[in-house]
Amino acid sequence: MALSEKTTLPPPQHIAIIMDGNGRWAKKRGLPRTAGHAAGAEAFRRIANYCRTLGVRYLTVYAFSTENWKRSQEEISGIMRLLRRYLEEALQDMEKNRVCFRFFGDLSKLSPELQKLCYDAQNRSRDYDVQVNFCLNYGGRNEIVQASRAFAADVAAGKYQPEDLTEELLSSYLYSKGVPDPELIIRPSGEMRTSNFLLWQSAYSEYVFMNVLWPDFSPSHLDEAIAEYHRRNRRFGGT
Repeated sequence: MALSEKTTLPPPQHIAIIMDGNGRWAKKRGLPRTAGHAAGAEAFRRIANYCRTLGVRYLTVYAFSTENWKRSQEEISGIMRLLRRYLEEALQDMEKNRVCFRFFGDLSKLSPELQKLCYDAQNRSRDYDVQVNFCLNYGGRNEIVQASRAFAADVAAGKYQPEDLTEELLSSYLYSKGVPDPELIIRPSGEMRTSNFLLWQSAYSEYVFMNVLWPDFSPSHLDEAIAEYHRRNRRFGGT
């Protein structure tokens, strides 16, 4: 993609990425899976910084799913250590980078230390403009169930009637409340599944599947995905 195209084709306002392929990247190199996650964390830094230079307003990444607890304790601990280190560094550089952090998911299963880092990052950055959303202990079906339970509790409390429920009202109970739906969702690694990611929010998102493992994902791959997004005709059910 030529550099001139970047200036004439603005990026989507909201890009979401399923960061997939860390384990296979490590296996190909005879390394432990934790090394793949470390390389994937560097890929995230690279792409998050590039999104900021492009003017992307929201970046949402699938960091840890509700199903990922099935992995080995060693791998889970390695992922949590990487996240803790990233958040500690982010808190130190928050004034300089001015990135707003949000966390989508049930944080109650995380360690108290990691929960505190998440909430500190979220509270201290709430007034910044560029936003990174980490889907952490997140599942799309679980999110809809939790939202439905919250609405049902408000009905029981007399705040609403069941017939008051609309798409807009249910959206206000989701983790992503106040965040526009992603226009573009990218899945590297060659897999072609949604994997329980942003099921409600992705109703009209454009998916781009790419045959590159996440640790190898580069700004040029993001350029390619954005170019593909602009080739799509987004009709939203119309003609």
